[in-house]
Amino acid sequence: MTPKAALVTGATQGLGLALVEGLARRWSAEDTVYLTGRDAGRVAQAVEALPAGGARFRGEVLDVADPHAAARLAGVLAGRHGGVDVVVGNAVMRVGPDDDPRAIVAEYAEVNNFGTTRLLRAFAPLLRDGGRFLVVASSFGTLRHLAPALHDRFAELSSLDEVDKQVAAWRDAVEDGSARGGDWPGFVNIPSKIGQVAAVRALAAGRRDTDLARGILLAAVCPGMMNTPTSALWWDVRDAPSPAQAAAVLLDLVSAPLDPAQYGELVRDGAVLPWR
Repeated sequence: MTPKAALVTGATQGLGLALVEGLARRWSAEDTVYLTGRDAGRVAQAVEALPAGGARFRGEVLDVADPHAAARLAGVLAGRHGGVDVVVGNAVMRVGPDDDPRAIVAEYAEVNNFGTTRLLRAFAPLLRDGGRFLVVASSFGTLRHLAPALHDRFAELSSLDEVDKQVAAWRDAVEDGSARGGDWPGFVNIPSKIGQVAAVRALAAGRRDTDLARGILLAAVCPGMMNTPTSALWWDVRDAPSPAQAAAVLLDLVSAPLDPAQYGELVRDGAVLPWR
């Protein structure tokens, strides 16, 4: 059997780190799980702190805000392994209630949205038969959280370029202040998550038949509320699951038999959340 390879972005802490550790426990010593982040020192520290056993860990620097970084790393992994079996896009820029949307939206979209589409472009072609590509999003990533007047911007996009165009239009409206007088929600997380889910749907639309025939799952996933310092800035999360508990649910989706109903959709706890 060919040794397996997995890649997790945004993996130096929280959910990403828990996904790396949990995936390694489920795999064997011949397999490799790549822990990635944008800071080389933090990547090295995270790898060093992980427990032994299961798959081997390998750290790589990946800043998804760099327009070329995902493609470069995809080339490296293709050379080492010939393909990948699991990709989890978890890189995210965190914001707090006191952050000014106009000041942070450019970097926010660069990481969360354009980082997602770069990852999809670079690594989806490397998926082996039976592979899994999950983009960590949110239940905010459905159209019911967006004003009906804006639904057509994201509803049925057919390419990642089209998704990027709509995200850029939203980013520019926030930056120039026009979003405040329009229908855009004030919470930047909502359009950003909708853009992530729209990206998965757009790519899936062109790959569905081939991927399902090969046993591949491409989906957005909602880990639910977690008890993390960032979430605690917004909500009372004292009773919320830990990142490790949330990761276990996502990893069950990785190891479960392919459910075609989940392909290209936003999935939470194994159930598909309606897009509209």
